[in-house]
Amino acid sequence: MAAARTRIVIADDHPIFREGIRRVLEKHPDLAIVGEADDGKAALRLIAEHEPEVALLDISMPGLSGLEAARELGKSKSTTKVVLLTMFKEEDMLMEAMDAGVRGYVLKENAVLDIVSCLRKVAAGEYFISPAISHLLVKRNTRARELAQERPGLASLTPMERRVLALIADGKTSKEIGKELFISPKTVDNHRFNTAAKLGLHGPNALLKFAMEKRSSLSP
Repeated sequence: MAAARTRIVIADDHPIFREGIRRVLEKHPDLAIVGEADDGKAALRLIAEHEPEVALLDISMPGLSGLEAARELGKSKSTTKVVLLTMFKEEDMLMEAMDAGVRGYVLKENAVLDIVSCLRKVAAGEYFISPAISHLLVKRNTRARELAQERPGLASLTPMERRVLALIADGKTSKEIGKELFISPKTVDNHRFNTAAKLGLHGPNALLKFAMEKRSSLSP
């Protein structure tokens, strides 16, 4: 009896990169690509159609990013596990992905080496983070303890809320922040509202003032 195959949907807006990943996976009979897309919305349609075990998504596609697609899958209670392909090595982006329910986080520069092991582990119910950035998990836990000591409530912010707060401190608008973080201005405004509520801040300039005062605490 043939072993069960892990069915995979791939989404990346760079055809050459997709082709490279396809060639790697085609060498492994237990990994089967059942659909390819070049943006997040098309990826969600393919996932709904094929119900693959794993979705391999670029974190920053146009229209709908891989991170946003992962959130949508979480809301819909999809059983498809998400692996993000990324060039971002920052701690807060990794943690935001984990908060969104992502099971794998693979650096594109290491994808050819890591992707097969990642897909097999994620399909088996495990987590996978590219070894080059796995130390960030330890760093994040240490930083969370420091934040808890500096300001009650600050440690309760999600990585994305802290990232938005840091950009607010830089004087950026919701539109500018959204463009930098690959989220909509409305989502940025929601983060502003939630952050202010968590910190007990009131007034139109309270969040900006707080962000500027705590700028050094918000740095990765």
